[in-house]
Amino acid sequence: MKILVTGGSGYIGSHTCVELIDQGYEPIIVDNLCNSKEVVTDRIKEISGKRPKFYLGDIRNQTILEKIFNENEIDSVIHFAGLKAVGESVTKPLEYYDNNIYGSLVLLKAMKKANVKKIIFSSSATVYGTQPIIPYVETMQTGEPTQPYGRSKLFIEKILQDLFKAEKNWSITLLRYFNPVGAHSSGLIGEDPQGIPNNLMPYITQVAIGKRPSLAVFGNDYNTPDGTCVRDYIHVMDLAKGHVAALNNNNANNIQIFNLGSGKGTSVLEVISAFETVFGKKLPWHFAPRREGDLPAYWANADKAKQIMGWQTKLQLEDMVKDSWNWQRNNPQGFV
Repeated sequence: MKILVTGGSGYIGSHTCVELIDQGYEPIIVDNLCNSKEVVTDRIKEISGKRPKFYLGDIRNQTILEKIFNENEIDSVIHFAGLKAVGESVTKPLEYYDNNIYGSLVLLKAMKKANVKKIIFSSSATVYGTQPIIPYVETMQTGEPTQPYGRSKLFIEKILQDLFKAEKNWSITLLRYFNPVGAHSSGLIGEDPQGIPNNLMPYITQVAIGKRPSLAVFGNDYNTPDGTCVRDYIHVMDLAKGHVAALNNNNANNIQIFNLGSGKGTSVLEVISAFETVFGKKLPWHFAPRREGDLPAYWANADKAKQIMGWQTKLQLEDMVKDSWNWQRNNPQGFV
């Protein structure tokens, strides 16, 4: 079964392609490589034995999408493609709305034209906004995200929900996941941010490898046990398995929403401590001012995913740290 994976050369997309191949699916990647590299397909082949078919293209280009659908019997789409840095979105809102929202509209139009009406959307816990109740559960009303990245994800969810109201023959799954970290245990693929990392774990590993002098911990006065932000960290391979579980469950004509998270909150300082234990020495780090758009704490209630899809996380923080470090140590300059 052929699955179109938009943004399949990216961090989560590449790990999901590995899992898709392992489960007998045939992923087909379309990616504009704005924050990834084509060599990822070679690494996927090295891990899985199969290289996914790759199309260089932007999902905002309807011509390339129609070409892909015409040349392949696509059954379903897993939609990752989009800009993803929370902080950057605050300074570049138009780029985020154009890429994420307009790109999704073009994709949905191309799917409809090709009569491919199964989609799994890579959403985010940021759609809950600033909810006062933790953990987040899918029955909550979505809130007002504090930054354009989260708003773009929420707008796309609304578009998909409106689409299903109008056309009941679509099968749509919205996956709201929390903070992906880690890498494939082989060390062949992992998170390779362009420029200064926006996410905690690659920043830590780049400091550990000597690429950056010190880790900035943004804020130490939040209303949390140690004053630093608390997040629900999920290993990227658990997340990849969640997408395959959603694919296996995405057959009926309906729309479903699932949280993908560990159900546990971990502070920034706790992540640093875990890494120092694995690394065997202290990391240089310092407190910095709060980042605009950051929330004090949130984590998932992922019971629904377990009950309906049979999915739950299996890898722990130690695994996330070890695999992140293994990737960085084996690829000090990322993908080259």
